[in-house]
Amino acid sequence: MARAYATRRPGYPDELFAYLSSLCPGRELAWDCGAGSGQASVPLARWFRRVIGSDLSPAMLALAPQHPTLHYVSATAQRCPVGTGTVDLVTVAQALHWFDVEAFYHEVDRVLVAGGVLAVWSYGNQVVDEPSINQVLARFYRETVGPFWPPERRHVESGYRTLPFPYPELNPPGFAMERRWALDELLGYIGTWSATQHCRESTGSDPIPALLRELNPLWGDAASTRLIRWPLSLRVGRRLS
Repeated sequence: MARAYATRRPGYPDELFAYLSSLCPGRELAWDCGAGSGQASVPLARWFRRVIGSDLSPAMLALAPQHPTLHYVSATAQRCPVGTGTVDLVTVAQALHWFDVEAFYHEVDRVLVAGGVLAVWSYGNQVVDEPSINQVLARFYRETVGPFWPPERRHVESGYRTLPFPYPELNPPGFAMERRWALDELLGYIGTWSATQHCRESTGSDPIPALLRELNPLWGDAASTRLIRWPLSLRVGRRLS
């Protein structure tokens, strides 16, 4: 499943990292916590002289793309192997809901330089350029795999607004991921949802084929692509001293 996650998840927009780097007092070091397979770590490496990507899962990190200034390490969110006051930017992409947030924030406060920036973001359901398709996908999300979402999913659905935040917040612009995907690409992505995986394990049945049958007549030519968007919910704050 780690490989499916690495290949099927959409990437974040370049404009997001340009914006975040513009807020930082320097561009020496960024820490991407909960890096997974490097969806945020690799773009950060274009803007910072060094990047640490940390994750609990060695299997996920093993699939992350390599970069000469990017170092991956298997570690908890409470431990970053860098010195105190050395990090310009800390990012968490779609992972904060798995953390002990208070312990993580304590470590963020240790590693950030004065004026350093913490940015966390999440994304919820995709939006396809056809309302009838969105209705089917929303029903699949709520009813078919809804009972199999972990309790922490509520924090993703609220855009992390239900979680505490340690610093005064800035007012960032809106960002969204966008992809043009064929139907099989969209279903491959939905197959990486934790709820879809738990549904398979709990019922012994894969819900994706039934979803395919329902979407086929709405999609048109299965090989044709449709625009899919995931608006990001971004929270950004600055360590003042």
